[in-house]
Amino acid sequence: MSTAAQDTGAPDTGAPRAHCTVDADGRTTFRVALRPAGRPRLALVPRPKKNAPQQPTRLLDLEPHGDDGDLRAVLEPLPALAEGRWDAYLMREPDAVRERLRPGLRDLRALVDGSLREWPSPVAVRVPYATKDGFLAVRAWLRPAHAEAGRLDLADGAMTVHARLHGAELSDDATALLRLRSDRGTTRSFPLRTDGSGFSFTAPFGELTGGASGDQLWDVFLRPAAGAPPVRIGRLLDDMADRKTVCVYPALTVGEAAVRPYYTVDNDLAVEVTAVH
Repeated sequence: MSTAAQDTGAPDTGAPRAHCTVDADGRTTFRVALRPAGRPRLALVPRPKKNAPQQPTRLLDLEPHGDDGDLRAVLEPLPALAEGRWDAYLMREPDAVRERLRPGLRDLRALVDGSLREWPSPVAVRVPYATKDGFLAVRAWLRPAHAEAGRLDLADGAMTVHARLHGAELSDDATALLRLRSDRGTTRSFPLRTDGSGFSFTAPFGELTGGASGDQLWDVFLRPAAGAPPVRIGRLLDDMADRKTVCVYPALTVGEAAVRPYYTVDNDLAVEVTAVH
């Protein structure tokens, strides 16, 4: 969404509130209305991820700034946050119990047009957002390269994806790749139409449904060069932390299946194939 400032409208739980602003360089500034006492800090705590090492908490000093009485903490672009979700807490003293922070105003205007500029490798993205239970968190992505999806057209039983590669270069033998999630050895490749770092491809859905039985999920990748690691195609470079329930595409009936592209909980592009009974 492209609003200048976002608020959750969540009920007041008594938890302190933090406003935040993100600039074009990826710097995030948090402001908390708190009288300076002791050594208050803002803590970004990573949520545990299955089969992944636990990341350390990122601690930011809250310091007086300006004449409004707020304390400010700055999350610099580097070092980058590990990919995942980071919950925001207030620590009034170094050894104090952590308190969850509620989101105040979130000025994310600098993120709205992120897809229009070049992103170097590694592609590091952060989007502050409000959790479902009304607290402040930061969604972070960190990838060696990223293919940012743009317009997606559905017609004639096929999907045409327009995207742009960041953090790597397209070669003449680059291809799009759809990989069956339940069996990564099953893939479908599609040729690209390229224009600099931009590209598009068309995937006929019949190639995903032919001879298959049951429901399937296909993840969408770009292979920038023969033998290169595949790069996920998704939508990360704007102000939307969770796209799955916002960008909803219609299903197309292809043979005896309903086929629908969608964005995953990680904002990556995928295709769902559902058998029609």
